[in-house]
Formats: sequence, structure tokens, C-alpha cells
Amino acid sequence: MRRTRLLWVVSVICVAHASLAGAQTSSGRIELGAQLVSVSSGQFDSTDVGLGGRVSWRPNSILGLEAELTVFPRDFPGDRPFSRGRFEGLFGATAGVTFHRFRPFARARPGFVVVQESPAPFACILIFPPPLTCTLASGRTLAAVDLGGGIDIATTARTFVRVDLGDRLVRYPGPAFDSDRMIREDSFFAHEFRFAAGAGVRF
Repeated sequence: MRRTRLLWVVSVICVAHASLAGAQTSSGRIELGAQLVSVSSGQFDSTDVGLGGRVSWRPNSILGLEAELTVFPRDFPGDRPFSRGRFEGLFGATAGVTFHRFRPFARARPGFVVVQESPAPFACILIFPPPLTCTLASGRTLAAVDLGGGIDIATTARTFVRVDLGDRLVRYPGPAFDSDRMIREDSFFAHEFRFAAGAGVRF
């Protein structure tokens, strides 16, 4: 929770500073990007890797609106998979000031994570509440919020590279017996470290 609050504070400070800065505008700029995404899940002690694409609109040099879709095609987790693939959609805003070729930014993006069903019959013990893996093995769509920041660097007038890192909060269903052997009576949020690196073009 302390890390989430810190990310929110950084986001607010960045937006406030950007509003006061009044940097030059780049109205109507559209960005298309592709990236490699890594998500480390403490809940399942495993890392998920996927490929994604993003479209962004920069109404000015400070704010950006974007939609991002990522596919995680592997069985997850690797030892006893309860999902044959995940699909992530995030939609939100970035805020940051451009310094020459560099634009550090904060971001906040709500969205969802679709957990596909298990690749094979998934054996579960008959207890209540059930283990979280058993709840997810039949397939679920989970609410998510991505908080963090990053930097994009202009490599030419029309191309750029971008690196993101942050905290992806995923709302898991309850009641369930989570991976830490805690009984969750209600739905709960779990923190997952998210890293992405990619490149794109501007129009």
C-alpha cells in the first residue's frame, strides 16, 4: 500500500508541475508502438512475458491519452498452469514535460486482465473457500489498474523508444484461499511489478 500511495503522489506532482510548466505543444500527435512486457506476480511467484501494442494521442506536449493491448501466450505458471494465456487491456493517461529528446512521465491506466481457462483438466481439492488457482482455472476477467511511470526518448523526428515500469494492481475474486495461505473472504487487490520496453513511430 505504501508503494501504491507513493506512485499516486508522484503522478499528482508530475501533473501539477506539467500544468505550470506550459511547455510547447505538439497538438494532434498520434503514436503507434510495440513492446515486450514482463509482469512479476508475487501471488503466484512467477513471471509472465507478453507482446503488446499501443496507440497514443498527444493533445499537447504535457498530456497523453493511450490504449494498450498485450497478449501473454504462455501457460501460467510454468510448473502447474491454471491458465493457457492472458490478455491485458489498459486505457488511461500519461503526464510529463519534454526536455529536448526526453519525456519522463507518470501514468495511470485502469483496465482488465482476461485469464483464459487451464490448458488441461485442473485438479482441485474440495474445500471452501477454494484455492485461488481453482477459481481462476475456469477462466475469468479481472479488473486491473496500472500505476507508474517511465520515459520515452525521441530517436528521430518520427521514431522513439519507451521504457515503463510500475505497479499493476489486479482484483482477484473471493472468497478464496490465496497463494500465501490466507483466506480472502472478499475480492482483493494484489500487486504485480510490470516492466515494458519498446519502440514506435509518431505521425
